[in-house]
Amino acid sequence: MRRFSSGAFLCAIAVAAGAFGAHGLRDALDSHALELWETASRYLLYAGLALMVIQFSGRTVGHAPGLTEDSSAGRRRLAEGLLLAGGLVFSGTVFALALGAPRWLGAVTPLGGGAMIAGFLVLSWAMPRRSD
Repeated sequence: MRRFSSGAFLCAIAVAAGAFGAHGLRDALDSHALELWETASRYLLYAGLALMVIQFSGRTVGHAPGLTEDSSAGRRRLAEGLLLAGGLVFSGTVFALALGAPRWLGAVTPLGGGAMIAGFLVLSWAMPRRSD
């Protein structure tokens, strides 16, 4: 449940950041910076929702065919770690860039995005396949 709580916390931060950007920063940032802020909020929400889904999926679907329960759970944990770290790195750097951080920080942003992509790929690998 700790990861569910982490996901819910990320969602809360994402919604608060989005609202702050739309209302508190509207007059302080230019349109490009506001777009960056909105992107960072949205991707943080995606990461949070994914962490919450992983927690529910692990309790309801068991493990993927051909995998032991331990290996499936291990892959879900890896996906959680990648999504959490990726969401924080991606959104954190984009928030910072929106607020005027040095442009070189933008070189770090793809590491977060890559971690999120990897997290979703690992998650797809860890989940059971239905044979309809």
